[in-house]
Order: sequence, then C-alpha cells, then structure tokens
Amino acid sequence: MALYDMLGRAMIPLLRKNGRLKDGFDQRCLLRPLPAADAWIQAASGGEAYLAGEIAESLSPAEPVRLLVTTNTRQGMEIIERFSQKINDCKNSVTVLSAYFPFDRPSLMASALTQVSPKLAVLLETEIWPGFLYAAKLSGTPVAIINGRITEKSVKGYRRFKSLLQTMAPERVLAISQADADRFSEIFGADRVSVMPNIKFDGVASAVDAPFDAIKEMFSGSPPFLVFGSVRQEEEADVVRVISFVQKSVPDAVIGLFPRHMHRVGQWRGELERMGVRWVLKSEVSEAVTPGTVLVWDVFGELAAAYASADAVFVGGSLAPLGGQNFLEPLVFGVVPVIGPFWDNFLWVEDVVFEQGLVIRADGWPAVAETLVRQLQAPAERETVRRAAAAYIEKRRGGTEIACGTIRSALEKEDCVE
Repeated sequence: MALYDMLGRAMIPLLRKNGRLKDGFDQRCLLRPLPAADAWIQAASGGEAYLAGEIAESLSPAEPVRLLVTTNTRQGMEIIERFSQKINDCKNSVTVLSAYFPFDRPSLMASALTQVSPKLAVLLETEIWPGFLYAAKLSGTPVAIINGRITEKSVKGYRRFKSLLQTMAPERVLAISQADADRFSEIFGADRVSVMPNIKFDGVASAVDAPFDAIKEMFSGSPPFLVFGSVRQEEEADVVRVISFVQKSVPDAVIGLFPRHMHRVGQWRGELERMGVRWVLKSEVSEAVTPGTVLVWDVFGELAAAYASADAVFVGGSLAPLGGQNFLEPLVFGVVPVIGPFWDNFLWVEDVVFEQGLVIRADGWPAVAETLVRQLQAPAERETVRRAAAAYIEKRRGGTEIACGTIRSALEKEDCVE
C-alpha cells in the first residue's frame, strides 16, 4: 500500500493533463476540503449517481442526516447536483452534499475520511478502491458495497491480491445476483455477502411517473422517431452504418442521437457533415424539426423524455464489448429496445425479458438496423408492452429500501454529525 501511495503521488501531475479530470481537480487532490457528513456514498458516474439519488430520496432517517455523495465524472456531478437541489429545497431530514471523489491514494483517502468522519461509507455497484478501503479499515470506518456487481474478468484480476483485499474487506456486500454474490465471496469471504434486488428496478419504475415534455411537439408533421441512447465512442462507426441504413429505408424518420459522453458531440457533428445528413443540435432548435433530420442531443437529462416519445430505440454500449447501457429505461415507456450482442453489465435482468420479446438482441449492426426499420414501420402496441414491462419489474423491486435500511442501521448506532 505504501508503493501504491507513491505511485499515486507520481501520477497526479499526469492526471492534471486529463481533460475529463480537470473538473474538481482541487477537490480530487483535497486542496479543497470535503464537508463533514454522517454517511458518504461514492457513485462513480451517471448510472451510479441515479442510484444514489434513489437512496437519498427514500432514506427517511429518524434524525436529520448529512449525506455526502461523491462521483468521478462531470455527468455524475450534474445528476447529483440536480437531485440534491430537489431534496435540499424540501428541507426534510436529509441534506445532500456533493463533491468529486479524491484520487485513490491511501494517504489522501485517510485525510478525506478524517474530514468527512462518516458513520458509514457506501460504494455503489463495481466500486473497489484499495486506497479508500485501506484507509477506512485503519480509521475504523465501516464500509458497505451496495447494489454490488462484479464480473468474472474482474475477479481474475483481484485474485492476485486476494489476501491483501481480505484484510481491507468491507463489512457488508449486498450483491444484485447470486452469481455476483459468489464472486464477491471469493474475494472478500462469504460471511459478509448477501443478495439484494437491483435498485435499478425501483428507478425505472418511478421514471414512468415523472413529468416529461412531449418531444414530438418539436417535429413538423408526425414523422416516426428513432432514438439512439447512450452511444459510446467505440461503437460510433457501427452506429453511423445503422443511421445510413435507416435513412435509406425510412427517409422521413427523425433520429435522436444521444452520445454517452458530451465531449463526443463535436465528433458527431463532423461525422454527420461528412455523411451529408441534415442535422441540428438540440440546444439550437428554434423552429419545427423537419422529417429526415438527425437531432444531436447536447442537452443533458432528456434521454428518458425521448424514450417516452420514441417509436423505436437502440440502447448503446452494446455494439462493442463495453457491457451495455440500461435497456430497461425505454421498456417502461412501452418501447421494445434493441441492443447489440454485448450486454454483460445487465446479466441480472434474466433471460425472461428476451423470451417474452420485451428486449430484442441483435448479432451486429446489420441486424440492429433491420430490426429498427421494422419497428419504425410497424411499432409494437405501446400499452401492451408497458403492462408486460410493469409486471416484470414489479416482482423485482425493493432494493432501495434494503439499501436505505442498511444505511439507517449504521447511522442509528451513533449520534449524527451536528
């Protein structure tokens, strides 16, 4: 761990040059101190930040609680700031604070834990930070991994440091499937690992009730609307091919293109120019969008609204070996999502969603393109899909309350921060 700390110190000048780490760099180095809080939740990026929001909104502690939620990305910070404002404006028993997660040097994390002094630290999903876990163990700060998932590939890497990791094991691991629980047990020991429902089921269920603007009101006429959600850089070339195929087959379709990371918007502008495609940035829409236009979404937080209005949806991260993005989100709005062959991050959804035709897997970009064209020409009956999705999700809810119960139990053991 001393070597790990030295390497971390040597890397920080190089990390300063990384464009994605410049946001909050002083906080990441603790040049700006972290606030004191009763509980500290680490949410790596956007997906985990949504989970943190579900927990924060549902916590309902017996006494007032200060909750620090940290993240590694700008996208995660935008989500945290949005739900923290909503919660804090309500002046209820939870106050949410936000910050960027410090770089994982053991000495830096020791200082961070001294500043925050939490009664419990929570790592969401795949977060295993050795420096943080080591510092938490030395300081006596209990740690829980909640909504935990871990791949076999990751376990293979962790096996090399198994004895070290077991000395800094979290007090509790709540995994989202038995397979994930078995993998965590191999690394940390089975006595601290159990299974919980995935919080994402609660999140997608509650999304249906959220107020949305009618996206299609921006369009001229009533063209079919196709959404490419959370497209990742590694699959952009294949998505370009799909867009070309769709535009030839359904030339009046409006296409909503949502890059997973906003810094790729400029790349997409150049690519669409080269394709000779009519396109416009969502932020610059000033008149009715004409059929056949590609709308490049450079406005954050509107993907769910687009899913709610879509006739067909492709969910990204699945045409390259990236694990996939959350394809349950469009499903709850009555749209059968199409994904590529790579969806390792979502093995917990179970094969029943494919067997019931609620999600369509395609082997590669040609199959994705053909399926999307069929859906645009003959969309599934939205209400039938919505009812089937609701029945599937309802049986799997409850993870948020289990997570909140774990946090409340830890906080009730000691007095909260004043």
